[in-house]
Amino acid sequence: MQIYSFSPFGYEGALVTVEVDLRRGIPAVDIVGLADGAVKESKERMQAAIRNSGFDFPPERVLISLSPADLKKEGAGFDLPIALGVLSGFAEATGDSGFISEPILVMGELELSGRVRAVKGVHAAVSTAAGCGIMRCIVPAQNAEEAREVSGVQVYGADTLENAFRALKDFSFYEKLGFGLDSTGYLPEGSEEIEGVWFPKNVSEYEFNNMKGQLKLVRGLQIAAAGGHNLIALGAPGCGKTMAIQKFPGLNPLLTIDEAQSVTRIWSLAGLIKPSEPLIRIPPFRIPHQTATIEGICGGGPNCRPGEISLAHNGVLFLDEAAEFRSSVLQMLRVPLESGSVTLSRAGRSTNYPAQFQLLMAVNPCPCGNFGSRTKLCLCSTKSVEQYWKKFSGPLLDRVDLRIFVENNSETSESIEKRPGLESTLDIRKGIASAVKIQRKRQGIRNAKLSPTEVESFCKLDNETLSLLDASIERYGFSPRAVSSCMKVARTIADIEESENIQSIHMKEAIEYRKQCNNMIPEL
Repeated sequence: MQIYSFSPFGYEGALVTVEVDLRRGIPAVDIVGLADGAVKESKERMQAAIRNSGFDFPPERVLISLSPADLKKEGAGFDLPIALGVLSGFAEATGDSGFISEPILVMGELELSGRVRAVKGVHAAVSTAAGCGIMRCIVPAQNAEEAREVSGVQVYGADTLENAFRALKDFSFYEKLGFGLDSTGYLPEGSEEIEGVWFPKNVSEYEFNNMKGQLKLVRGLQIAAAGGHNLIALGAPGCGKTMAIQKFPGLNPLLTIDEAQSVTRIWSLAGLIKPSEPLIRIPPFRIPHQTATIEGICGGGPNCRPGEISLAHNGVLFLDEAAEFRSSVLQMLRVPLESGSVTLSRAGRSTNYPAQFQLLMAVNPCPCGNFGSRTKLCLCSTKSVEQYWKKFSGPLLDRVDLRIFVENNSETSESIEKRPGLESTLDIRKGIASAVKIQRKRQGIRNAKLSPTEVESFCKLDNETLSLLDASIERYGFSPRAVSSCMKVARTIADIEESENIQSIHMKEAIEYRKQCNNMIPEL
């Protein structure tokens, strides 16, 4: 039997071999293998836990080796594997050799009483072990459900050191308890299915039937949810842009099992997994504060912890009052938006986090918020307005497919009648479900992530639609990326209406959303 543990670093982490040697000499415990303070202290916790669990501690000198030796070992998750290594080594030295022969992954922190406490990164550890052919693991009982979401792995959730040691001798108990080898396919409680596409429970916070007017914004959110498109909403304070975007989680379909695995791994490394939600099926919706640093957004620290863009992987990053973020933070988003990943380097090591996030932004038209108002006076100078918008560089805004100028209904006579298909969250979801179902069957990814080759294959235009797009290129000065964006958005609109081909009406609506706020200054 070989005991392994896990050392988290970045997205990948590394398996650590735990070896124990008992030798003659003055009784003592030595740990080698570049262990940090928390791991070195584990020898004290481990000795007390062994004795308080009713076991005899070896009277010999104990040497514990954590390899590879050049990899720094951090955290309290090594307590349980070290304790089991000492107990199994002592048992074998006294003639007890009835342990399982297969390699096994062990993680857990020990209390002095011998109880096992939860640790971070269990899902990441189990998935890494499974990739290396280690299909059995002992983890804290509180982390067992997230570990079982890794398909094919036999998992035992230990609540005490005594039970964990017993599992080393007889691992067949998982069959008696009905523990399967496949992912449970966890679905959040109250999830709703529409045309084979699952959505989260429709709570009152996600309901759109209380939105008065703002049909253009609601329609834009439907398109964004259906195709995974980036969106910016520009409007005066109090016009409802933030309230509408905060309802967006109710429109985003649940993640597939494959999509959820990578998200769960990231959240596990960050210690954000809840026992009641072992698999992250609801797309993340992250709202960082305007004071967030580059490290907070992209990730960093000694262990390369995930940042907001990675925690929003396969979900949404919502920047409310986006112009208040630091310019460097906004510009940093450009590369991850394009590549779908972020690479972090620390002390000669590097890691690559996935960051396939959807960017939503809400912005005021000027520092005081009254630019363009028909009833309020804007106190901002032309220069201050220009400085305000300089934070949003052209390359960043060029990656935003949907630009929406949100009218203030309290100042206009805009009709508040509902548009068919947008009356309630349920109606909006129906169109999204149709589009998502078509996209999953056609190319397996959202339209916003289509490559140039895929755009050419799936977004073919007839002569009338092509002429309309060419005229818009000449009139609005669209860049090649903007042209591709219009084609992707038109493809999504066609999918919502279950149209096989992109028609001119679809392209016209896509161009309308693209040209709005083309220079990010409302046309008055």
